[in-house]
Amino acid sequence: MKFKILPSDTLLPHFTIQEDELGKRMANFQKFQNTIQDFTFYTSSSVVYSSKIEGVEIELDSYLKYKLLGIKFLVNYTKKADDLFEAYSFARSRILNEKNILEAHKLITKNFLKASERGRWRVSPMFVMGGERTLYVATNPEQVKGELVNFFADLSLLLRTELSTRETFFYASLLHLIFLNIHPLNDGNGRTARLLEKWFLASKLGDKAWQIPSEKYYYQHKNEYYHNLQRIGFEYETMDYNKALPFVSMLVACV
Repeated sequence: MKFKILPSDTLLPHFTIQEDELGKRMANFQKFQNTIQDFTFYTSSSVVYSSKIEGVEIELDSYLKYKLLGIKFLVNYTKKADDLFEAYSFARSRILNEKNILEAHKLITKNFLKASERGRWRVSPMFVMGGERTLYVATNPEQVKGELVNFFADLSLLLRTELSTRETFFYASLLHLIFLNIHPLNDGNGRTARLLEKWFLASKLGDKAWQIPSEKYYYQHKNEYYHNLQRIGFEYETMDYNKALPFVSMLVACV
């Protein structure tokens, strides 16, 4: 395939998981039996762990009691996870495209961004900070629009193309990575990128992909997750995607 922004297919041959092995692992994920309850259970796990990666203080046990048993907690305890849950629910019944990603972002950021900043691409510089030092310098604001045009062209191509399960996992993770590196939003980039990854998997593999515990795996390997991002480069202009394989390989490790 000829991509506009994704690294060329030269990385794919080094993605060592075999199709048969991945097929066996995916066979462990059954079709939802009680669709609403099953989706609620698995998505609760996804949103809790994706939130925890960003420092939100919430526990899965408490959130499951809240979602499945109706036990009441303080609104401040659940609201950010609730917003992310709403975004996952929205994604489940929508086509993966630019418009719907921005709509999902409006939901994700309902309780931590002003309304004027939700569901729109950034127009200002962006840095990722760790303590008192800069960990990453994202795309220049004047480049964001052009990079996103290329990103969504590649996404559209992938959605139109028949992919093997192995290729689906590879490109889902690569989309996650490229979106994070563009860092096109004023906040909520990580949560949106992890949702995009899961959304792409479900678009290709069906509803059972919502069960894949990627967010939990990333949280449990949070240091590795960030280390694998940082090894690719500290500035968007100097990204070396030849070093992307460790990050791209994390998704298949969770199944």
